[in-house]
Amino acid sequence: MPPRGVKKGSKRERQYKEIVKSEKKEGRSPKRAKAIAARTVNKEKARSGESKSKSKSSTRGSSASSRGGKQSGKGPAGRTRDQLYNDAKKLGIEGRSKMSKSELQHAVAGAG
Repeated sequence: MPPRGVKKGSKRERQYKEIVKSEKKEGRSPKRAKAIAARTVNKEKARSGESKSKSKSSTRGSSASSRGGKQSGKGPAGRTRDQLYNDAKKLGIEGRSKMSKSELQHAVAGAG
């Protein structure tokens, strides 16, 4: 369910649904995906002046849409262990469940 104040059929509702779908595809739980999508949509609403109030942190930096899905970290070093694990799973790397984050980084970088 999109955050409060988001009308059905609006651009923000479509944005919310697309983010939820994308986050689930990345391997996040449905609950976590919905939380991330709601925060992203609320931040975008604040940036574009659609919300009644906004925090300074919501209006600083580049927006998610202008970053084009880029994350704060560069390459595999900026990814979480869960993200690296999902990448290793997609690549068919064996023994991944017992690997540490740094081991997963090396395995994913070597396989990719």
